[in-house]
Amino acid sequence: MSTLPRDAEHVVVIGAGIVGVSTAIWLRRFGAFVTLIDRTAPGQGTSYGNGGVLAACAMVPVTGPGLLRKAPGMLLDRDQPLFLKWGYLPRLMPWLLKYLSHANDADTRRIALGLTPIVGDSAAQHMSLTDGLAARRYVVPGEYVYAYGDRADFDAEAYSWGLRAEAGFEPQLIEGGAVREYEPNFGPDVGCLAVLSDHGHVRDPGGYVAALAADFVAMGGRIRTTDVHDVQLDGDRISAVLTADGPIACDRAVIAGGIWSGPLMQKLGINVPLETERGYHIVFEGADHGPSVSVMVNAGKFVATPMDAGLRCAGIIEFGGLDVPPSRTPFALLRRKMRQTFPGLTHGREVEWMGHRPATADSLPCIGEVRSTGIYTAFGHHHIGLTAGPKTGRLLAGLMTGEPSNTDLTPYQPGRFS
Repeated sequence: MSTLPRDAEHVVVIGAGIVGVSTAIWLRRFGAFVTLIDRTAPGQGTSYGNGGVLAACAMVPVTGPGLLRKAPGMLLDRDQPLFLKWGYLPRLMPWLLKYLSHANDADTRRIALGLTPIVGDSAAQHMSLTDGLAARRYVVPGEYVYAYGDRADFDAEAYSWGLRAEAGFEPQLIEGGAVREYEPNFGPDVGCLAVLSDHGHVRDPGGYVAALAADFVAMGGRIRTTDVHDVQLDGDRISAVLTADGPIACDRAVIAGGIWSGPLMQKLGINVPLETERGYHIVFEGADHGPSVSVMVNAGKFVATPMDAGLRCAGIIEFGGLDVPPSRTPFALLRRKMRQTFPGLTHGREVEWMGHRPATADSLPCIGEVRSTGIYTAFGHHHIGLTAGPKTGRLLAGLMTGEPSNTDLTPYQPGRFS
């Protein structure tokens, strides 16, 4: 275990998902004394249930041109991956209006340019984060495949692929009989593949984050399991994080609590328009005759990823808040599309999960300092938290410890919502 000088800064990181744990590791590497706090064990929140893809090409926001026209029909179509708890609509509306205001070409291109620096080298960033760590065993570099019914389905997404091409991602197209040569387990509903290199996946997202947290402790970091209620300021600077077990004195703090970051930001005078994108997954345990790499099934806009426990199918966007239980229709969609895509799939038990992605109204995360308080933010990554977590942690730790990068953090400033 390494030791720090007596005058080393103490940083409290609030939130032990992939973003918070990545930030904590990089802060330790850059010389800070770090305490990581969460109300549950590391990797057991939203980071537990993601699709496991290191989706470097995921810089295209959901709010593309035409969403306003398409959304009503999607909500009424049982085969579309967009769901709404209608009773939640009045509460959702202020956020939704801001969100939909970005569904135009200019904003979509601006958002894509903002997301590219934090997702575009995801596989390399995960390898860098895990360099010399036991958690490296969970990271599997490889290809990422978009599965389409035919070439026309691929061509219908020319706008999104154009944005990816501008970021340097040009797919290899595979059609006809060559589809089954690439992956024999695809059914007849798949006739065109767009294959991207330099991606990868994680074999067990929850286990990965837990292993990273264990590596962090081995590096001299501390973990506390408790609820965070508030932050304490001495003048305009943070002096402590207030928890259910009492105050924890610190020199700086990082808010990386995902969807639960909003109340802390409100206490700092910033009302971030933050909503939960409820995401769903099913793990088909012990699966056989599924994909050998991560596949984005275009027909249902979900990812099928081979993992240690089996085949995980994850995706869906549902707006319904934090309090109501999971819906049944998203699970039914996942099962239906999986049977169509991999008709020979065999498996054991099916395990269902629903979690809460933190969605800002402008589709960009909050990364940076809140005024000059010594409080920093690292949340709001929508569905790209696993992809962008290591890069976010590295950028923020560098900003805090005088190890800056050449990445412009202006698009992510939390003060943009003041």
